[in-house]
Amino acid sequence: MASLGILFLFLSLICISAGNAYSFVNVHCKSQTRGQHGQQSMLDCVVNMAKEAADAEITLVIWKKSGDQKPLVFFHNGELTSVPRFQLAQPSWTKKNMNVSLLINGTTPSDIGEYELQVVTTSGDSSSKARLSVTAKYNEPTVRSNPEKDIPPNTDVTLFCSSDGGFPQGKLRWFDADNHDWTSSSEMEVKQTADNLFQLSSKLTLLKGSVFSKYTCTVLSASGTKEGETKFEVPLTPVKEGQESSLASASRVVAPVVVIGSLIVGLLMALLFFKKRNQRGHPVPQDQDV
Repeated sequence: MASLGILFLFLSLICISAGNAYSFVNVHCKSQTRGQHGQQSMLDCVVNMAKEAADAEITLVIWKKSGDQKPLVFFHNGELTSVPRFQLAQPSWTKKNMNVSLLINGTTPSDIGEYELQVVTTSGDSSSKARLSVTAKYNEPTVRSNPEKDIPPNTDVTLFCSSDGGFPQGKLRWFDADNHDWTSSSEMEVKQTADNLFQLSSKLTLLKGSVFSKYTCTVLSASGTKEGETKFEVPLTPVKEGQESSLASASRVVAPVVVIGSLIVGLLMALLFFKKRNQRGHPVPQDQDV
């Protein structure tokens, strides 16, 4: 690739050569492009030539990201060079080809931003800009519980949900079996990985007596679009066969016994009360000497 000194020289020539020839050349780029993480993205740009310049040829093409000095794609004197992952979209591009679109392979969030294109032809020059945004879909959420299994009734339970691989930052939401929103009772944590993608995790604490049998964790994109959900059944301890009926039978026996016992205790206390009362009202006579 040519040195930066040569690059600056040609940029100066672009400014000098503008003049009257500028009207013969017009570079038009699609202003906004949305790319997908891991996929190819293309910034569409075409050089439009006036009829008077129909036979013009391209002598210089410079693609670079705004703020960077190093070109991503550089064409001059018949030589085309580019940095990894970036190239002109036309695989067999020539100086007569007016399609100067930029192809980005393996798009990542680091590619987000504005790009500048400079084109010089034998009939004049022009420039344009294009902006790239990037999105990445979140993976299906995974849900687990603490305790992990055989949770006894009337026990505090904590549910954990996580989803990663998305961009921009999304959010997780919780719903019970009746589709009631429990998100306000949860705590969410957000981390950004080395590849600039987001990892979301959420913790939902359920107090004993408020635990439903099923919950759903849903992951939403930054725009609020649902990108995945996972239904989770809380591993409550199952009631063994016959245990429920035995408990019911015991309840039917215990309840009458308690009632009868209470009545007996009440009667005994009443008899004791009346006995003491009679003893105070009728004193026992004493023997007298004859």
